[in-house]
Amino acid sequence: MASSSRFPFSMAFQPIVDVNTGKVFAYEALVRGERGESAGSILGQVTKANRYAFDQSCRVKAISLAAQLGLADTGAQLSINFMPGAVYSPAACIQLTLATAREVGFPCDQIIFEITEAEEVVDRAHIRGIVEDYRQRGFEVALDDFGAGYCGLNLLADFPADFIKLDMDLTRNLAQRHSALAIVKFMVELARTLGSQLIAEGKEAVDEYNALRRCGIHLMQGYLFAKPAFEALPRFALPNVRLDAIGFGESNRISTPVAADPLGSAAKTPDILFH
Repeated sequence: MASSSRFPFSMAFQPIVDVNTGKVFAYEALVRGERGESAGSILGQVTKANRYAFDQSCRVKAISLAAQLGLADTGAQLSINFMPGAVYSPAACIQLTLATAREVGFPCDQIIFEITEAEEVVDRAHIRGIVEDYRQRGFEVALDDFGAGYCGLNLLADFPADFIKLDMDLTRNLAQRHSALAIVKFMVELARTLGSQLIAEGKEAVDEYNALRRCGIHLMQGYLFAKPAFEALPRFALPNVRLDAIGFGESNRISTPVAADPLGSAAKTPDILFH
């Protein structure tokens, strides 16, 4: 299926890792240029006039490419960003997504939709309708960049999500920022009460990884594990950290291989930075 004819694009995939199991929980589809150019080179061309077509094309491209790469066979989820403002009717706008998933054989119950909201939410009832419709159809929903911009507690109060992705700035240098650490610990308890799971995104440093694990967060994403891979499912690595060093009592090291391959020898292995 073709992407938007006005500005062709493709996708990169970055793993969200469950550090407790040492397996990929999900792969987030990230927009890229047709030859791997940055997301900004594509998103800068999106306007109110074309964002519906772009949003629909992103879904088609992400699902089609994920199916081609065998993502569903890994048991991981596919996480797709979407723009609430591009959805004029949840029931109507989801039809192309459903048709694409059927055509390529991708299971709908392995799809997560991430709400990306760069603008203030004016019509909360509209977004609530989107979330309710998607969840009734078996999709899961995540709030992206929680704690940044317009994605905060007010939004969470109206739209309980299956996943809450903590903005990278909130958890940056977490162990050295006592107020931020208190907020993250509060979010862990809040998520537990709401029945949501937390995902820490943008992780690059081992000390942040350790602090997050001590808080009880086990779903993480960032360069510490793997860079996004253009049109491929990247291998990933977990930090080789002693469990007793992060407060788990035992002195065993995390047993995940240095480079875990999601598809065995058949996987495409782009140039990935391992730590």
